[in-house]
Amino acid sequence: MSTAAGRGTLAAAVLASGMAFLDTTVVNVALPRLGADLDASVSGLQWTVNGYLLTLAAFVLLGGALGDRFGRRRVFLLGVLWFTGASVLCGLALRTDWLIAARLLQGAGAALLTPGSLSLLQSSFHPDERAKAIGVWSGLSGVSTALGPLLGGWLIDALSWRWIFFLNVPLAVLVVLAALRWVPESRDESTSRTRGTGERGRRFDVAGALLGAVALAGVTYALVDAPGRGLQSPPVAGAAVVAVLAAVAFVLVERRRGETAMLPTGLFGSQLFSVLNVFTVLVYAALGGFTFFIAVYLQNVVGWSAFVTGLALVPMTLLLLVGSPVAGALSAKIGPRLLLTVGPALAAVGLLLLREVGPGASYWRQVLPGVALFGLGLTMVVAPLTASVLAAVADRFAGVASGFNNAASRVGGLLAVAALPLLVGLSGTGYAQPTELTAAYRGALLWCAGLLLAGAAIAAVFVHRPPREG
Repeated sequence: MSTAAGRGTLAAAVLASGMAFLDTTVVNVALPRLGADLDASVSGLQWTVNGYLLTLAAFVLLGGALGDRFGRRRVFLLGVLWFTGASVLCGLALRTDWLIAARLLQGAGAALLTPGSLSLLQSSFHPDERAKAIGVWSGLSGVSTALGPLLGGWLIDALSWRWIFFLNVPLAVLVVLAALRWVPESRDESTSRTRGTGERGRRFDVAGALLGAVALAGVTYALVDAPGRGLQSPPVAGAAVVAVLAAVAFVLVERRRGETAMLPTGLFGSQLFSVLNVFTVLVYAALGGFTFFIAVYLQNVVGWSAFVTGLALVPMTLLLLVGSPVAGALSAKIGPRLLLTVGPALAAVGLLLLREVGPGASYWRQVLPGVALFGLGLTMVVAPLTASVLAAVADRFAGVASGFNNAASRVGGLLAVAALPLLVGLSGTGYAQPTELTAAYRGALLWCAGLLLAGAAIAAVFVHRPPREG
């Protein structure tokens, strides 16, 4: 950490992951302007968010495996360039279908750079320095996440929604220069030496990744297009059937490969691991649904600018940034059950308060209390959940367990954004109609609160202190 190479490697990792985290948060703030400019329907906005989440969730485990096999710096740089090129295509989009295709590409690039940014620190720093480096990476990445809606809102108001994507270009230039100058190349030598062995197969499971992507794409398409085409229309029904068949094939392929699979099904022999991932899907579905609706609602109904909307959501991220280490330490002392039960319940109360926000709402009296409670609830969840997932499996599976839990969180958000407009009857250009959007917003937040309370119930009944095992 005291060397130029250490600081340069850390800067490359922080800036790259910051790009991916920023694009995850800031696009929601841009949805109203983007939708009006491209004459997008609700399904177009859904795919704008979900295109990115789909390829990121489907390929993030494969992205980490590619880095281990072919060189972490090489794959990391490929991800940065890929992500940046797709960002430029997003910013130049003239039609919704163009933007969606670019977002799919952008998510694939993020799947290469996101695991790479952390693996670079793990492989480049001395063991005595790793914890410090990862701590700095976590803190600065959290700052970039907090600043995302604020900076994005300012760019949207001052210039255009397109600049939230063009902003990635100068950041990518800095990342590439720092990586080429300071980041050493590394790879998992065991995968290079043991060609054709089970260990290499586990790390490079293309079939599993593709089947997972097809399953996610099928269910997403069915949910998003159902309001317009009908549940029994051939495209929607066909997509649902393809999703089910791909999911079954995924399970069969992974089970046949055993511990050599990208996702060893033996992990689910741990009841705690299984329960925690169901909990993850529920909580992050609520988070994804809330952030999709709140940014559009505050602009199109309450009448706030993009900048003020971004500013309104900053306290939630600041609470996560400041409070997560405290929650992690408390969980280590008392176990995760209490925090994973109380946290979602508090977040649900916050959403119920935010349901009552309407035109001319006071930020301090009506918006901030709900945002703060929601943020406080999430703060009690994130660090204890991550630590519990890792402790629920043997140490040798820590990487794949963490990667799967990360993918589960993305899948939760993806499914919520796909399903909620269908459940609350929002379609077409209804997001631009205050009356229709208000009814949909309040219905969606009720669903999200229900998901959080379901997560709290699961934690109260099934979560226990993870065993200490190697």
